[in-house]
Amino acid sequence: MRTILVVDDEMRIRDMIRKYAEFEGFSVAEARDGMEAIQMCREHTYDFIIMDVMIPQLDGFSACSEIRKSCDTPVLMLSARGEEYDKIHGFEIGVDDYVVKPFSPKELMMRVHAILKRTETTGNIKELYEDEGLKVDMTARKVYIDEREVIMSPKEYALLFYLVRNAGIALTREQLIRDVWNYDFYGDDRTLDTHIKLLRRSLGIYSSRIVTLRGVGYRFEAAK
Repeated sequence: MRTILVVDDEMRIRDMIRKYAEFEGFSVAEARDGMEAIQMCREHTYDFIIMDVMIPQLDGFSACSEIRKSCDTPVLMLSARGEEYDKIHGFEIGVDDYVVKPFSPKELMMRVHAILKRTETTGNIKELYEDEGLKVDMTARKVYIDEREVIMSPKEYALLFYLVRNAGIALTREQLIRDVWNYDFYGDDRTLDTHIKLLRRSLGIYSSRIVTLRGVGYRFEAAK
């Protein structure tokens, strides 16, 4: 049985998530603050972590950064705020997804399943893309620019790999949300645009390879 660690100082939120998670076959552990979550992750292994940003002792971002030093367990962050800065910061430290409160518990669990599905199947793909000084090793999950490794967030890797595999193809926002995030499109494409912005920054001199198609989506273009 897979185990989810739910980190939130509100018992009401923890109880709601527990109810839906257990209904879908998960075992649930709980923590009330960031320090407790870190200690639990040191002592136990979890398949997934759902963590609120505003928690006592140590905020969710700081706790996630500390947990990331010892494990790569998927993390979904909860927050009452939906500012782009918060999302960008979360993605930069390795958060897999970001859900703004109040949220639908059904949608939350759908996102959990989607992230787990994606992380479990990534290792089955063996591909290498090389284009001038850009090297994308999808087997090792590594990206190099002029022989220097570039460290990205898990979602940046997933998005880049998808774009590279579909180089030259116009990809709609709906396609990208569906195939990279693995859940249905809900009409809010700001998360996608934020990740594209982060990915372009990570690619540096090769950022222009990701072309914006106004009113449609994006396309990855190889060097001519």
